[in-house]
Amino acid sequence: MSSLSYPATADAPLERDAPGSAPWLGLAAKRVLLILCVLAVLLIFTGPILILFVTSLRPPWGVFYVWRGTEFTFDNYLEVMQQPRIVHAMINSFVIATLATVVSLGVTVGSGYMLSRFSGRIQKTWFASIYIFRTVPYISFVLPLYLVTTRVGIYDTYLGLLLPHIAVHICFFSWLMKGFFDGINPSMEHAALIDGCTRWGAFLRVALPAAGPGIAALAILSWLWTWNEFLFALILTGQRTPMITSTMAQFVTETGTEWNLMSATAALAMVPALIVTIFGQKYVIRGLRM
Repeated sequence: MSSLSYPATADAPLERDAPGSAPWLGLAAKRVLLILCVLAVLLIFTGPILILFVTSLRPPWGVFYVWRGTEFTFDNYLEVMQQPRIVHAMINSFVIATLATVVSLGVTVGSGYMLSRFSGRIQKTWFASIYIFRTVPYISFVLPLYLVTTRVGIYDTYLGLLLPHIAVHICFFSWLMKGFFDGINPSMEHAALIDGCTRWGAFLRVALPAAGPGIAALAILSWLWTWNEFLFALILTGQRTPMITSTMAQFVTETGTEWNLMSATAALAMVPALIVTIFGQKYVIRGLRM
C-alpha cells in the first residue's frame, strides 16, 4: 500500500506547532550560541592584551611559571621608564606620527578632491599610479629604500623615515578621500560657483567642511598606522631616530628575551594609541558612514 503526501495547508498543523514541541528551546539555543560567539570574539581580541598586562606585572622568574606564585610588581614599568632609549623612542614616534599625518593629509585631501571632481589624463595617470603602488606589498620597497636613503645620506633621519610613511599614506588615503568626496553632492559647489565663488573658494568653503568627518577619520587612522608601524622603523632607523616599535625588539638579546620589560614597554606604548582612539572614535565612525 503506497503512502500519499499532501501539501501543508493553513488548516494543517505545522511541525513546529506540533504537540510536545517547545519553540522557546530553539530561541534559547540561538541566544546561547550568540553569547558563546561574542565571548569567543572578545577572548580573541582581549586575550593577548590581558596576557601582555599580566606579563608586564610579573617578575622575570615568574613570566612563564605561574605556579611559582602570584607575585606582581611595578618594577618593570619603573625600570623601562628610567631608560633614556625608551623615552627617546616614544618622543620620536610621536613626532614622526604627527608630522607624517599632517603632511600626508595636506596632499591627500587635494589628491582625493582632484580624483573625485575632475577627469583627464593627469587624473587617470595619478589614479593608475596609486593603484599599482597599492598592489605591491610595501615590504618590497624596504630594501630599495634602505639603499636610497643610505646613498643620499638621509638614513636614520626624520626625513628618511617620513618620506616612506608619507608616500604610503598618500597612495592609500587618496583612494579613501576620493570616496568621501564622491559622497558629497557637487550641486552645493555649483551653487557656490554661481554665487560668484571661485573654484578654490568652493573647495575651501563647501567641499572641505563637508568632508570634515572623513578627514578627521583619516587623520586618526594615519597617526595610528605610523605609531604602530614596525618594518620601516626597523630597517630605516638607527640610534638617532629610533621608533618605539623597533626599540621593543631590542629586548631580544643573545642571552634571551626579556619578556617582562618588553611587555611593560608595549603596555606604555599602547597608552597614546588608546587616548587617540578613545577621543577620535566618534570621528572615525562618522567618517566611515560618509
